[in-house]
Amino acid sequence: MTIDAIVIGVSAGGFKVLEKLITGLKRDLTTPIIIVQHISSLAENYIVTYLDERTELHVKEVEEKENIQAGTVYIAPPNYHILVERNKTLSLTVDKRVSYARPSIDVLFETAAEVYQHKLLGVVLTGANSDGTHGCKAVKKWGGMVIAQDPDEAEFNEMPLSVIQENVQDRIMTINALIEFINLIN
Repeated sequence: MTIDAIVIGVSAGGFKVLEKLITGLKRDLTTPIIIVQHISSLAENYIVTYLDERTELHVKEVEEKENIQAGTVYIAPPNYHILVERNKTLSLTVDKRVSYARPSIDVLFETAAEVYQHKLLGVVLTGANSDGTHGCKAVKKWGGMVIAQDPDEAEFNEMPLSVIQENVQDRIMTINALIEFINLIN
C-alpha cells in the first residue's frame, strides 16, 4: 500500500501521545503528516515548538496556502480548520465549528480524503468526543485506510471508540504499533 499523506486527529490526552508518536518516527520519513489537535482558541501553540525541538522531523504550524512538503509534520493553529486543497496546499478557515471544534478533525480528514483518495492514512487517537468519525467515513469512501488507537490505551477513549463503533477502522493499534507501522511506510 502506498501512502502519500497521513492525517491525525487527537483531542483530550493528546499532548503525551503526540510526543511519543512524533519522537518515535524515523528521521528520514518522507510522508507528510497533518495533525488536528483540539486546543483552546486562546492558547499558544506550544506543542509545535516542543515537538520540533524533540525530533529531527520538521514540525510546524500550518500557514495559509502552504505547499505540503515531504517529511514535514503540520499542526493546526488554534481556532482554524485545515483544508487540503486539490493542488496539495493547505488552507485555513474560521468557518463554523464542526463537532464543537475548530480545528475539526472531520474537516481535515474529509478534504484530505478527496485529494489523496486511496493513498491516505487517517489516524484517530485519544479524545473525549466523536470528532473524526465522519472524516474516517470519508477516508474509507475514497479508498484510504483508517487506524484507531486502541481504546484500552487511550487516556480518553471516546474518539477511537466512536470510529470502532461505526466500524470504519481497518486496524486498531497501540501507539507503539502505530509508530512501527508508519516507519515501515517509506
